[in-house]
Parts: sequence; C-alpha cells; structure tokens
Amino acid sequence: MAAELETLLRDRGVTPATIAVIDGIPTVGLDAIALTRIADSPDVAKLSVRDLPVASALRRTGATTVASTSLLAARAGIGVFATGGLGGVHRGWADSADESADLVTLASTPITVICAGVKSVLDVGATLERLETLGVTLLGWRTNTFPGFYLSRTEFAIDWRVEAAAEVAAVMADAQALGLRAAVVVANPVPEAEQLDQDLHDRVLTEALAEAARRGLRGKAVTPFLLATFHRETAGASLETNIAVVHNNVIVAADIATAWSARLTGPDRA
Repeated sequence: MAAELETLLRDRGVTPATIAVIDGIPTVGLDAIALTRIADSPDVAKLSVRDLPVASALRRTGATTVASTSLLAARAGIGVFATGGLGGVHRGWADSADESADLVTLASTPITVICAGVKSVLDVGATLERLETLGVTLLGWRTNTFPGFYLSRTEFAIDWRVEAAAEVAAVMADAQALGLRAAVVVANPVPEAEQLDQDLHDRVLTEALAEAARRGLRGKAVTPFLLATFHRETAGASLETNIAVVHNNVIVAADIATAWSARLTGPDRA
C-alpha cells in the first residue's frame, strides 16, 4: 500500500517523502529497501517525539507517529503531511491522564495534517476540546461534521469548512503571516461507501468497551485492546476502511500540496 500511495503522488505531480528512522537516522523519503523494512521487519519500534533521541543514539529503526512525523517533516521544510487519523484524548482520561503526544506536538509544529479525525475508540469530544485549547486550527474538508475515522461523521460539529485546496493553502499562508506555530488540521471523512458499517461499528465498540472494563484494563492498555478487537470482530473490515482512509487522505493532501506550492512560487505568493 505504501508503494502504491507513493506512485499515486508521483502521478499527481507531487514528490512523496515517507518518513521513518533507519538505523538511528531520521530519514525523510525512504527508498524501496527501507520502505519494505519498515513494513515487514518485526523489530521496528514505534517512535514518538520523546523516543527520537534514544533511537538515534542507539541506532534503532522505527516507524514514526503523527507527532514525530510532523516534527521531522516540518524540520525538513515539508508543509503538508497525510496520515490516517490523529491520536487524541483516551476514554477515561480523568482516571489515567492518557493523552496522545500528537496533540501537544501539533500545538508547536507549523505543518498541515490531513487526517480522518480520530478513531471512535478515543474520547472524540475531549480531543476536540484539547485541539481548541492548544490553538490548533481545524478545518472540515467539504464537511461540517468531525469524522470518526472508521465512520464518515460523528456527533461533533466543525466550525470551519473548506471546499478547495486553494482555500487550505490560503489558511496556511495567513497562519504563517500571523506567526502562528501550531498546525492546521484538515479533517477529511472517509467516503460513506467505504466507511465501516454503522451497526457493526456500534456493536463491536460497545462490546469491546464492556470487555475491557470486565478485564480491568486501564490507561495505555485500553486502546490496543479495542483496536485488536475491532480487527477481529469485523473480520478485517476495519482494516479495509483503514486503507481507504489513508488513500483518500493522500489524494486530498496531494491537491493541497500542489496549491501550496503554487502559492509559494506564483505571482500571488504570500
């Protein structure tokens, strides 16, 4: 899938730059060997921002989270980043204080991230409150409703809607002109035809939450359990939706990157 997405970007006139840490070296733009290694090797670590210096010092190889990918991309001068979904505030935050580092990193990283919201296994409402508090600009891509990753929409509204890549590029330019350091998040819902069946989603989530409570799972143990349960109980349908999410986000990101490049190089550049 990663190779297909890179081909899709090149076909649309955009240079792909998949990011990871290879043998301790933060690498912006993987070759075919490194891409295969990240996808297939069993000893690839998960690296957030706090893990980057350790992986570098110990010469480890790792896949980067939204937080660390955003940081490395911004340091390399990349303005647009496509991913699946953001990390967020976890359910039961009041008891565990479990919140993804994605949120605080985006608050201090000037990059535009295209995502399909956050997974419904998280506390969506609390995540949106945190994004607002942290000063992260949130745009709905042709939607007034915040998407729920597996689902095209949640119950939560988005204040600002955009219809075209040029509008996002204009927001990016004005954020830069204002000296803002926080990210711009573009929430792009998965097409309804490719979302997870609503009834199946609701049933699996309710049952998984009940089982997690029965097992006494708390904090960081909850989300991996919920995601594994989704994959098993939907017979892989959640994975198919996951792939559709990323594919759709990359297409939108390509259009935004093209519009941003045109704005930087054209006569109307900011």
